[in-house]
Amino acid sequence: MLSTFGVTEDHQMLTGTHRFPRQDQITYGRPAAEVAQELARAWGCSRLLVTTTRSLADGPARAFAAELGELCVGVFAGVGAHSPREGVIAGAAEARRTGADLLVALGGGSVIDATKVIQLALWADVVDAQALDAYRAGRGPGRVDVSKIPAGVRMIAIPTTLSAAEFTPFAGVTDVARRAKEGYTHPLLAPRAVILDPAVTLATPGQLWFSTGMKAVDHAVEQLCNPQRAPYADALAADGLARLAQGLLATKAAPQDLEARLQCQFGMWHAIAGVGSGRGMGPSHALGHTLGGTYGVPHGITSCVILPAVLAWTAPAAGAQQALVARALGSASAAEGVGALVRRLGLPADLKSAGVGRESFQAIAEHTMHDNGVRTSPRPIAGPEDLVEILEMAAG
Repeated sequence: MLSTFGVTEDHQMLTGTHRFPRQDQITYGRPAAEVAQELARAWGCSRLLVTTTRSLADGPARAFAAELGELCVGVFAGVGAHSPREGVIAGAAEARRTGADLLVALGGGSVIDATKVIQLALWADVVDAQALDAYRAGRGPGRVDVSKIPAGVRMIAIPTTLSAAEFTPFAGVTDVARRAKEGYTHPLLAPRAVILDPAVTLATPGQLWFSTGMKAVDHAVEQLCNPQRAPYADALAADGLARLAQGLLATKAAPQDLEARLQCQFGMWHAIAGVGSGRGMGPSHALGHTLGGTYGVPHGITSCVILPAVLAWTAPAAGAQQALVARALGSASAAEGVGALVRRLGLPADLKSAGVGRESFQAIAEHTMHDNGVRTSPRPIAGPEDLVEILEMAAG
């Protein structure tokens, strides 16, 4: 029997909520410094602090700061890989010292995530790395309700990789003492604006560009294969995956092709857009968090070595969704398609190549069981033994 709106009464209607990040704009295809100057004038900001890494400080960051001219009050290059807490605190101290009224993150996911939490440190007047304990995501004794902290200085993000950190209101920062990457979130942690300038990415090393591109592929695939459906997120993830597959291979063939690089940026933007559905990522990301935060494997490389194994292990429970992935990659199966793309891009394809041996598998699996991504696997993960099975498939 049909209801008034054409839905059968015994059919369970799809329900959900999609939340959008608090961002004013995303500008693409224009020079980054030009757009940053326009935004600063429009927002009444006159003291811009550029945050970056040491590897970019003497090249792209210095050139970018010079283009900003008197608007730039300094370049902070103390952000390390995986965004250590100490870099966050040092960056906040530099922002206070220079009187910055706008932060400009120039770099990859580590820089952008660190700068998100630099904002939080400024808003809450956090001056000590240990004090960040109270502001981590989650509940527990001594935790602060971060959502109630009023926002102050905001940020712009100019990504040089394809990690897509700039499109989310949460960040991962590493507690070096615990050797653990921990989450932070606030509705206004997302950059107020994102500038996608493919010319800025020309200085990005090829392996970094392609490996973070595989991280973006991982975003798309785990959105498409999530057991929970979300139409807006699914549509964007499918489009993002197709753009990434084509754009990455085009960039491999012609590294100076700005149009191909821009297509990659569009792809990573669309691939991550689905996180607003609230359904999260899956076991590839869960294992990647452990391999990155605890074992130091770059996050893009974790996707290269883990995602094909996850797809192969979950295939019996995700056939229809994996067929969409396979079709976008022009392959017989999702696992084969992702693995082939990794190899064509010249990236490590197994854990052995990434420096992780079987002796670590049990510890990795036990640590990963605490990650929420384990609970959104298309094929239920009952315990560490299932994760060890996935790791064995990725061993090499």
